[in-house]
Amino acid sequence: MASVSHDKKTGRRTIQFVGTDAKRRSIRLGKVSKKQAQTAQRFVEDLVACRVTGAAPKTATAEWLANLPAVMRERIERVGLAEPREDAHCPMLKEWLDRYIASRTDAKQSTRTTWGQARRFLIDYFGPHKRLDAITPGDADEFQLYLKEQGLSENTVRRRTGQAKQFFNAAKRKRLIAGNPFDDLKSCVVPNTSRYYFVSREEAKKVLDACPDAQWRLVFALCRYGGLRCPSEVVRLEWSHVDWANGRMTVPSPKTEHHPGGECRQIPLFPELVPHLQQVFEQAEPGTEAIITRYRQPNQNLGTQLQRIIRKAGLKPWPKLFQNLRSTRETELAEHFPMHVVCEWIGNSQPVAARHYLQVTDEHFRRAVQNPVQHRTGTKYTEAHGQQQADAEQGVYGSVQASAEKQAHGDMAVVGVTGLEPVTSSL
Repeated sequence: MASVSHDKKTGRRTIQFVGTDAKRRSIRLGKVSKKQAQTAQRFVEDLVACRVTGAAPKTATAEWLANLPAVMRERIERVGLAEPREDAHCPMLKEWLDRYIASRTDAKQSTRTTWGQARRFLIDYFGPHKRLDAITPGDADEFQLYLKEQGLSENTVRRRTGQAKQFFNAAKRKRLIAGNPFDDLKSCVVPNTSRYYFVSREEAKKVLDACPDAQWRLVFALCRYGGLRCPSEVVRLEWSHVDWANGRMTVPSPKTEHHPGGECRQIPLFPELVPHLQQVFEQAEPGTEAIITRYRQPNQNLGTQLQRIIRKAGLKPWPKLFQNLRSTRETELAEHFPMHVVCEWIGNSQPVAARHYLQVTDEHFRRAVQNPVQHRTGTKYTEAHGQQQADAEQGVYGSVQASAEKQAHGDMAVVGVTGLEPVTSSL
């Protein structure tokens, strides 16, 4: 237990306690009110108990400790109730953000760019010279409201909050601050179904017809029928990734490469992809490695170009242009293949697919109205359901299988001057 003594002559108060070494210690508070001294006493008692038991301080205690003036913090450290900071100077906000971002040499440039956006918002709101340990959870709440007032979407606000939480977690691990003021704020992205859009095959055909050249048609087909991320996965494809003989293609995936086994995945050479791949291959210069050569520069905005193409096709651009192409393909494939197979091809997990990709379409409602729901008994189905399943398998799996059989028997169209199929290595 700790006690508070009061010097009536000077008006100064002191907290006294017995340390783990059985010696009496004192912390001078100075001229403070009785209520303030009692509040400090409770926090000191918690710190003493933590020293005895090895437990972590309560959240309120950690926040109190983090927000103490430097002089009082030093007094707490001197009596052994707090660990000294890495350096005596708690950095200012801008100083710490710049130091942290510069130290993360392992991060990709795209990641550092998004960190820079969060950094700008933090500095604009708090100012560059705000001490890290002076930012409270209440300040973090107000910062999140500030982001919303800037007109950012809910998910963008959550991403910026998550990045702020990351910056302050790093400072906490360096023991520059005792607690993270952003800890209690929500930062997980939530699905926004109002921005889902299913790109039908009829719409896809119109867009393909409006594309200016074979490479743009292939870019669109890879996203709509291959489910690739654009531009990160599309521009990394090389001809050595295409295994014509076995009807497969290896897709390098920079987004998931930090996960074990996530550096690449294999997808089928879907029949919708093959003619576009063949046409681009026929036009490729000898010795060319990259599949997409014209639209791979960092300063090229494929999203803006795709909007123009969609309008040229007489359609209205849908939300999240490339994301909804992947979402459409995953929804389509989920109708005919097990989800673990679909997720392996698309390159995401089943929880992510269910939360952010799979859509409920008008076709689902149409089928539900036209066909009564039947109970499955063994492997027997109603005639209507059986025919529907057969049509689905013929439309997706069957066409893939037929394409592979044609390739295996040399029944593919002549490609270039190298023979019936390109001379490439398979991965």
